[in-house]
Amino acid sequence: MTVNHQQRRYGTATLVDVAQEAGVSLATASRVLNGSTRKVAESYQERVRAAADKLGYSVNVSAQAVASGASALIALLVADIADPYFAQVAAGVARAADEAGFLVTIATTGRDPQKEAALLRVLRGQRPRGVILAASRMALPHEPVQLEIDAIHGMGGRVIALGPGASELRSVLIDNWGGARALGVALAARGYRRAVVLAAPRGLITTDQRQAGFTDGFTSGGGQIVRVHRAAFTREGGADAMREALAVGIEPGTLVFALSDAVALGAVRELREEGRELGSDVAMAGFDDIPSSSDVTPQLTSVRIPLEEVGYQAVRAAIDADWVPTPLPLEVHLRNSTPPLTV
Repeated sequence: MTVNHQQRRYGTATLVDVAQEAGVSLATASRVLNGSTRKVAESYQERVRAAADKLGYSVNVSAQAVASGASALIALLVADIADPYFAQVAAGVARAADEAGFLVTIATTGRDPQKEAALLRVLRGQRPRGVILAASRMALPHEPVQLEIDAIHGMGGRVIALGPGASELRSVLIDNWGGARALGVALAARGYRRAVVLAAPRGLITTDQRQAGFTDGFTSGGGQIVRVHRAAFTREGGADAMREALAVGIEPGTLVFALSDAVALGAVRELREEGRELGSDVAMAGFDDIPSSSDVTPQLTSVRIPLEEVGYQAVRAAIDADWVPTPLPLEVHLRNSTPPLTV
């Protein structure tokens, strides 16, 4: 049978048409386009996809779910899509999903476990192939969230954590403790002896690890953590924590360690509003090395996480049966916000 031009124009070509155009069996065409876990030779995959493109074939999402137990959907849950950290992760997710022929949907949780559970419940009805939990996990699991994760696993999907997750979750490994420790060692070597930490509320695994690692590295080099100020893990939270720290008093030459660059940028704004100078008066370091950390003057010292690669690997973890976690390299970047301290 020859597919007519009307079928191609209006996208009414069927899977049978694609199989005939590619010269393969209907089962082979279905395995390629509907996401079956059975392997198909690369040459056949290319022929089937070329035929589908030529005919304007649109994949039936319901058929995908029947073939593989999940649809061609990757869901990314972030705390705040306006945060450059999550925007970079999302870029990596989109790149990997595009390469693999998956669609991406993004939702924001605001780090609210109840909202996260509600979103997972809605997503469960879409039978996603993978759900990526990009926001930092709490040390104590939220039972409704865990129940939804279990349900998605039971339907053939995978839930992926960034950083440490529960034991049954695949996780993209980010050595927050090690990166923060290396930063603490490096800044102690620059002569800093007093540090104020702008931290998140206790129980957020990522920030708890960063605080612990920095404390270990900084004190091992002769430094001292003089105070910890806690606020929301956001840019506005950074401004709030910095305001509180300045009200108590910060001596010239003190180092301020913000547990993320977003927090640090909020703190820099507050510091300048109070008439203090970044670098020459109060030193500051962040974490993540988002692009805007290099836009401030002086540029912000930070720990670089390859955030796009984090997102890319999260998708591979969701769709590759034999994926193996590999720790991603973190790099300390010392800049002029923490100049060498002369005593």
